[in-house]
Amino acid sequence: MTSTRLEITRPDDWHVHLRDGDALTSVIGHTAHRFARAIVMPNLKPPVTTVAQAEDYRGRILASLPAGMRFEPLMTLYLTEDTLAEEIVRAKDSSTVFAVKYYPAGATTNSQSGVRELSRVYPVLEAMERHDLPLLLHGEVTDPDIDIFDRERVFIERHLLPLQARFPALRMVLEHITTRDAVEFVSGAPANVAATITAHHLLLNRNALFEGGMRPHNYCAPILKRETHRTALLKAATSGDTHFFLGTDSAPHPREAKETDCGCAGLYTAHAALEFYAEAFEQAGQLDRLEAFASFHGPDFYRLPRNQDRIAIERTPWIVPGEYPLAGSTCKPMRAGESVAWSVAEASSS
Repeated sequence: MTSTRLEITRPDDWHVHLRDGDALTSVIGHTAHRFARAIVMPNLKPPVTTVAQAEDYRGRILASLPAGMRFEPLMTLYLTEDTLAEEIVRAKDSSTVFAVKYYPAGATTNSQSGVRELSRVYPVLEAMERHDLPLLLHGEVTDPDIDIFDRERVFIERHLLPLQARFPALRMVLEHITTRDAVEFVSGAPANVAATITAHHLLLNRNALFEGGMRPHNYCAPILKRETHRTALLKAATSGDTHFFLGTDSAPHPREAKETDCGCAGLYTAHAALEFYAEAFEQAGQLDRLEAFASFHGPDFYRLPRNQDRIAIERTPWIVPGEYPLAGSTCKPMRAGESVAWSVAEASSS
């Protein structure tokens, strides 16, 4: 490794939104260019709630891949209060479904079908614990009386601690963590509890929402937090602690859906995801720890083999386009029109 080039085991993205239809075709290449596999979120319209639906969606993802690209989508089911324990058995027996996703109803994009009362899904969680199928948590409460910047902390206190006590063997991932509170909880938890961290939460704090005016393209859920929380995330990601691994939460939206009254939450980062993480790790002086965070901790937690292919990134700055095509519209990516310090070079097989 030199200061201008880094070659690592090809990473995986353990949390990504690929959408569907023409939007899927628009964005899949960016993810597949950088990552060998990805945990694909199920919050489509309608949501992916059964193994059969997940297998159909997987087929559409593979059919959308640009020619010559290899990529493995790891499917998830959307947990609802109507989910049956029998579906968990089917998921575990399948070769396509690797986790179940919990959304609090109303917390983020297409979460209207999510869970309103966790106790109603206890039988499903018991089946997941018994069959060793991970639970992926959008860790926020949605109570209107809770400040938006406190929703993650309150979720941990009200729901995650009781869940951990009730289902001690259940593998759980607290997704896209944003606070020092989450870092402290996860780092002190047993090995069956983990967390994903996004590149944008490593690089941005809540000032990015208001630089020179309102910045709707920096609005995401969970929302960006104070600088003290960003530095805690950066320290966790670069610590070598196996509880933490890469999950971009890249979430493309049509530009008009962001630049409007009551705009959608989500940043599109897939176009430069690995490069953004390299910037964050370099900022912390820990580039040598990027490979473990990006390529080892995730597959180890999911009990999957590490990838054999490798990917290289070089310190070659490039300017992000102002927009990318997204179905019949466009999507404004993170750092549109600005420079990224690292570039993906070539991959090799070991």
